[in-house]
Amino acid sequence: MLMLISMVISMFPPFPAFRHWMRHVAAVPKGFLRYQVLELLNERPLSGSEIMDEIERRTYGIWRPSPGSVYPLLAWLHDSGYIREVPTEEIGIRRYTLTDKGKQLLEEQRRIREHCAKGWKVFAPPFLCTLWLRIPSENAERLHEALGHFMRVLFKLCLDLETKFSGEILNEFLKVLNEVAQKFEEIDRRLLGEEYGKRSY
Repeated sequence: MLMLISMVISMFPPFPAFRHWMRHVAAVPKGFLRYQVLELLNERPLSGSEIMDEIERRTYGIWRPSPGSVYPLLAWLHDSGYIREVPTEEIGIRRYTLTDKGKQLLEEQRRIREHCAKGWKVFAPPFLCTLWLRIPSENAERLHEALGHFMRVLFKLCLDLETKFSGEILNEFLKVLNEVAQKFEEIDRRLLGEEYGKRSY
């Protein structure tokens, strides 16, 4: 899911105000942090601060979990036998990795995630609706439905790529995304050109 979040967020990197706003209003689904921590610790040993840094990096700075959510979670995972501390020579640094029990939990979380994804309906992000306040309501509704469909398809494909990666499919996916982006840019230029023409008279 981080892959999808990163892709959506990457649409807006030039707009600091948007990123600042999203940092404060973005809602993280319950259980999402636990799953992401398990995935990260499955990749390599990390400390609590490194986990926060990595999640922030992968979401382009939009979401950084708080110490108050990460450290209690690590303590619970450790006490439950899902993670163990990895010896390190760095003073004051505690890095963790998954135990066999933790890897089993991760596999269970992945199966649950895949099962739930089949029934999920991902709608266009609510904040986008505020961009369409000057569009007639019937047209705004059509736009929202179309974008919702786009996001659902994008969400499912990203999940499927994570669980069954294919370089060939990824390249095809990126090619289509770039073509769509270019088409959108052409439409936008035409729209702005028409608007400029109207104002010239």
